[in-house]
Amino acid sequence: MAERDFNTKQRAQRIDLNYFKKSFPIPHWRRLLTIGLAAAAGLWVIFSAVAGGGRIYNSGPIASGHAVFASNCAACHASDAVFGKAVTENACLACHDGPIHQAQQTFKPACDSCHVEHEGRMRLAKTSEAACTQCHASLKTKNGEVKIAAKVSSFNGGGHPEFTPLRASQTDPGTIKFNHAVHLKDTGIRGPAGNATLRCADCHRPPGIEEAWPWGKENPEAAKASFEPVTLKTLPRHVSARAYMEPVDYYEHCSSCHPLLFDKRFSDPVPHKDPKIVHDFVVAKYTAYIANHPDELTGAGEMQRIPTRPLHYPVTREQWISDRVQEAEFLLWQKTCKECHSLDFAAVAEAKIPTVAKAAITTRWLKHGLFDHQAHQMVECASCHAKAKTSKLSSDVLVPGIEVCQQCHRADRADAAESRCFECHVYHDWTKEKMVNGKYTVSEIAGR
Repeated sequence: MAERDFNTKQRAQRIDLNYFKKSFPIPHWRRLLTIGLAAAAGLWVIFSAVAGGGRIYNSGPIASGHAVFASNCAACHASDAVFGKAVTENACLACHDGPIHQAQQTFKPACDSCHVEHEGRMRLAKTSEAACTQCHASLKTKNGEVKIAAKVSSFNGGGHPEFTPLRASQTDPGTIKFNHAVHLKDTGIRGPAGNATLRCADCHRPPGIEEAWPWGKENPEAAKASFEPVTLKTLPRHVSARAYMEPVDYYEHCSSCHPLLFDKRFSDPVPHKDPKIVHDFVVAKYTAYIANHPDELTGAGEMQRIPTRPLHYPVTREQWISDRVQEAEFLLWQKTCKECHSLDFAAVAEAKIPTVAKAAITTRWLKHGLFDHQAHQMVECASCHAKAKTSKLSSDVLVPGIEVCQQCHRADRADAAESRCFECHVYHDWTKEKMVNGKYTVSEIAGR
């Protein structure tokens, strides 16, 4: 059938010009819902304002450390902004000192650019990686001198250098002679009660463990002060008191297998102290002994320590004491003490009493990073310190390499250990921390 021919005027007359006055279901309900929901929202805002609550316009939960200010927004949001109030540096510094990061830094980020609030009840020190790498990915200083790695972009993927103690030419500065390989043999080592197999924890423990030491005893004079790990002056407040191992102590770790005996006449060993104190102890022992055994001045009952040394009797008491002290100290200086310590006779040669090199045992190896042994106690020691069982020299650095840490601390897995910068590093230099004078009253904090 042929199409009917309509002109423009005829087509226009077919349109109902009052179509907009008619009600259609979908637009009708849409208008009703829009008006109804907007009215409900308005009533909710009015009711919350009258009731004094702020939940409906809260940006989100705040960190647990700031929980007391949850209903007192003005404590932090104190500066006028385009929309509401903004957080200022002064608001943060009212409670936190936040000492400078480094004197040579060229940039100081605002507090809230790193410590982002309203992200949940997290620790605000868990800053984003970008907060650190904005400077450390291409580090610059005021004087142009960079003493640490200049390019650190991430902990994984080659973005972080090897730990400083394991870089070229680094050695253990300690002077104590110790052979880990001998002491950690799988077949054991001869001990006071026969063959014994040693564990790392027999000598290396964090402070506060009350378990008895298997190869030693408490210091008889209790001279060792309670151990303060590296001193809190160099560590942030959140670091565990058990983060670092307690220093090795002769009495607690070594004395059972290495007694400092010097003569069969005595059951008491010499004290593990300065050689001058040892000398005075030996002299006092022999002086008291010969006073109770004068017959030995004529050779009766004499125990010759060095068979090739000629003995001439009778002798005076002073000569007898001098000879016995000389023999005892020859044994101590040349064998007993020398087994572990480096002795120097040059400084006091006339007195024949050596000086002992300072032990210089390192407690904290990672000077720019933090490590918490307490948090890693579920890991077998040798799993990280794999070189310990084969180390024969005290100069060996037995700190695990970065690749060991990267096996657990990685960014490519959600179930892996944290690998962002804050896990091992802190921004603020807490040695420069100052006291903060609080400005809030208890009533203001409690919201009363």
